[in-house]
Amino acid sequence: MESLQISLPDAEATQALAQRMAPLLVGGAVIWLQGELGAGKSTFARALLQALGVGERIKSPTYSLIENYALRAGNSAWHLDLYRIAAAEELDYLGLEALREPGALVLVEWSEHGARALPPADLHLHLSHVGEARAALLSARSARAHAWLQVLARITKTRR
Repeated sequence: MESLQISLPDAEATQALAQRMAPLLVGGAVIWLQGELGAGKSTFARALLQALGVGERIKSPTYSLIENYALRAGNSAWHLDLYRIAAAEELDYLGLEALREPGALVLVEWSEHGARALPPADLHLHLSHVGEARAALLSARSARAHAWLQVLARITKTRR
């Protein structure tokens, strides 16, 4: 399965998607979060980090560009927001080598602004507005992401 489309009628559905995905990502992942402003990228990232055991306040990295969190499983999570980046070269001084740490979870909002400097994505998650609701298109970019989508398809089907 290369992609999976999921309807998200409200913010709670976006949070529920993150909670369903959390157990699949315990060993780390690189997820590029894409979509227009207000589509739910930060809502998803915050819910996913909470589901993985981040107990502290989860700050938006809009101005800091990058935030780091310790996960319950003992690995690190990195949350980036590259909205304000004009060119990937601007990321050269942020010390992004840590993003390639084995087992790290890397969530990147506005990944298209810095794709050249980022680790390759396991999963592209594109969120979009559909009237008053939203939709998520999950596209696998690695073998393990293909497996995640198969599990999510089964879980989503049984919860509808």
